[in-house]
Amino acid sequence: MAVSDESFRALVSGQRRGPVATLLRGGLALASWPYGLAVGLRNRLFDWGWKRTHQAPVPVVSVGNLTVGGTGKTPCVEYVARFYRRHELLVAVLSRGYGGAGGVNDEALVLEENLDDVPHLQGADRVDLAFRAFEELESEVLVLDDAFQHRRLARDLDVVLVDATNPWGHGHLLPRGLLRESPRALRRADVIVLTRSDQVSATQREYVRQKVGRLAPGVPVAEAMHRPVELVNSDREIKDLEVLRGARVVAFAGLGNPAAFRRTVEDLGATIADFRTYPDHHPYSRSDIEELRRWARQQPSDGVVITTQKDLVKLRLPDLAGRPLWAVRVRLCGRDGGGLSELDRQLLSAVGRDDP
Repeated sequence: MAVSDESFRALVSGQRRGPVATLLRGGLALASWPYGLAVGLRNRLFDWGWKRTHQAPVPVVSVGNLTVGGTGKTPCVEYVARFYRRHELLVAVLSRGYGGAGGVNDEALVLEENLDDVPHLQGADRVDLAFRAFEELESEVLVLDDAFQHRRLARDLDVVLVDATNPWGHGHLLPRGLLRESPRALRRADVIVLTRSDQVSATQREYVRQKVGRLAPGVPVAEAMHRPVELVNSDREIKDLEVLRGARVVAFAGLGNPAAFRRTVEDLGATIADFRTYPDHHPYSRSDIEELRRWARQQPSDGVVITTQKDLVKLRLPDLAGRPLWAVRVRLCGRDGGGLSELDRQLLSAVGRDDP
């Protein structure tokens, strides 16, 4: 995007007002038409069999969504990989690697840190990656990261995430909104996971569930939340989340949905004195780090700086200007803090198992 993620979201969400913003939204709406036509045509070519799909020699599970950024795919990919490892299956994660600036991206680094026994392969050709994982790594199940729109590789299960806090990408296709394709595409899903379902009211949650039911009749739905589990630093030291209760902190995040991270920190009982946002997958430069150090230096000497694990794995710094730098590690779980039984059943079915 030519403008920052924050500015773009303010524009397409309608938060930015005035005649210039209205004209810009009009121009983006016009650009959405050819985009929508191209996406629709591509999907029909796959539906009609005119575009070829490739079958991997082992089960393939895709984790994806309808919108760009911010639905919490990385914790869900981690959940799926952990689930299969608990069932003693060899797992590999395959991804396009967007945002890696020539190397592995932040999501791969997070998964590598949290899943030390699960290889993560990145590349433009995920069909090739699938066969490499089977032949070279002897993988028994493949997890595709961010692959709902990637239809060249056939899958045994399509897990589609819908962010309950912004389910429909402000109601428009790219670039006018955040939708990659029409919500009607949910009919291709095998199971739908409402993420951040704990961050909306019961009325909003029920509204989203009802609309999902109309768009994808008969497709099972699971309600999930991103539960913070601990604080971690670049030295892999761990702290209990209780240290944030009543604490005054400053925080920053380079995410597709930074507001959700801010709410997570506040829900842990911390008071946020200042909050900075960066674009999703932001590659921190030396000048960025120096600016963050100047910013941290303005905080009290006993202050704590909080960020996301996606940002920490790129910075690899124990502190900023002497202020300790900690990241909140999150895990996907059911809305009540427990399991995701509906998702678990579908995951087992995809690999031909029915044991709990």
